[in-house]
Amino acid sequence: MSTSLTDDVTADVRVPASARAQRLRSGIVLATLLTCQMMIVLDITVMNVALPRIQTDLHFSSTGLSWVMNSYSLVFGGLLLLGGRAGDLFGRRNLFIAGAALFTVASLAGGLAQSAGWLLAARVVQGIGGAMAAPNTLALLTTTFPEPKARMRVLALFSGMSSAGFAIGLIVGGLLTEWLGWRSVMFINVPFGLVVVVLAILNLSAAQREPAHLDLPGALTATSGVAALVYGFISAASDGWGSATTDIALAAGVGLLVAFLVIESRASQPLLPLRLFTDRNRATAYANMFLVPMAGMSMFFFLTQFLQNVLGLSALATGFAFLPTALLMFTMIRLIPRLLTRFGPRPVTVTGAASMVAGLVLLTRLTPDSGYFPLLFIAMVLMGCGIGLSVSPLSVIIMSNVEPHEAGAAGGALQTLQQTGAALGLAVMVTIFGTAARGAGGSAQHALVSGMTTAFAAGAGIAALTLAVALSFRALSSD
Repeated sequence: MSTSLTDDVTADVRVPASARAQRLRSGIVLATLLTCQMMIVLDITVMNVALPRIQTDLHFSSTGLSWVMNSYSLVFGGLLLLGGRAGDLFGRRNLFIAGAALFTVASLAGGLAQSAGWLLAARVVQGIGGAMAAPNTLALLTTTFPEPKARMRVLALFSGMSSAGFAIGLIVGGLLTEWLGWRSVMFINVPFGLVVVVLAILNLSAAQREPAHLDLPGALTATSGVAALVYGFISAASDGWGSATTDIALAAGVGLLVAFLVIESRASQPLLPLRLFTDRNRATAYANMFLVPMAGMSMFFFLTQFLQNVLGLSALATGFAFLPTALLMFTMIRLIPRLLTRFGPRPVTVTGAASMVAGLVLLTRLTPDSGYFPLLFIAMVLMGCGIGLSVSPLSVIIMSNVEPHEAGAAGGALQTLQQTGAALGLAVMVTIFGTAARGAGGSAQHALVSGMTTAFAAGAGIAALTLAVALSFRALSSD
């Protein structure tokens, strides 16, 4: 990250001192924003490997343990739209700093937790802080780097860091849990968060605010609607699609979001300007920002179980098993700006979607006797390449031509769709997995793997849908 940053920001040391200072400051801003984003994304997956030890230490029930993850996802996903638009209206710098500080303090509190309720409360506050910081991270990148080529580079870097963070979180979680205990998974955010807050205070410029008011009816319906949907997906994953809780939550979520769209179409200063979806490429990118995580979550979730429960790997070895996926995603970070400039979004995203389909189809060939090489290794390479090529261009496409005063709203919508897609994908895949596993018969391992391969087949179908959507992209404008 630092090498490319130096190339972009300080390429010519013979420029005037003031220009060098400005480039150095831009580099610090970029590093600060990307560090915060990586910290927030890592927190979504870094807890997974630590869950068994958390359950033992804090005496969680089997059903209650899932809320270590769900409490964060529910609050984070529900407040993203509000956090993005609030930054547009009240100052992105202020919202970003406050969100990063709140996330850091909550991480410290979570690491010190002495009871299940204490940890869950800390996770809720983490979700609030993340929802304040994350969409404004993207908006600040967009407005700090207005030059088209520089903006494309930093947005591709942002998107690549975000997608790779899911795989890196498993590796980091395995390392910390194995060596330092589960509390270190929370404590690791504290030094990084403090650095982010200090550097943001010193280097982020306060953008000029425009007279405006917050769309409160839109904020209420959007936040409640997204939270209800995410809760419905969580309930579906644990209780099934036919449960009353699932049905009521999903129906409420859909109804509230329909009301939200009606309100936004009439509001003078909407929480989510619907004109963001009138651009064909942006609307297509938003669709795939929902679908790609929906397809990809099955790999991370089920392969973690396969590696530990079938192959018998430790938490640490399981994390490192995802290294090929993470490395390929980071490789795509460097390639995406050049690929987009040369080929445009359609060939890049089509190639990525096709690679995802191939990786998930290959995973349907898993058996209880499958080893890591060659099948799993090749599938992880294909998925790393596919997710990197599929996701990294989307932030560039969505944010490249957004008006500065709507950058927060655009970023909030992007991350809301990504979070909701991941939650829905996991709920769908877990339900498919459970149904297939119960009907498989045979040994416990055979039933487990049979359920997984059926879920991977469903994931491949969703990935094929991302391929169809990617075929509708138009060439990027020359600017």
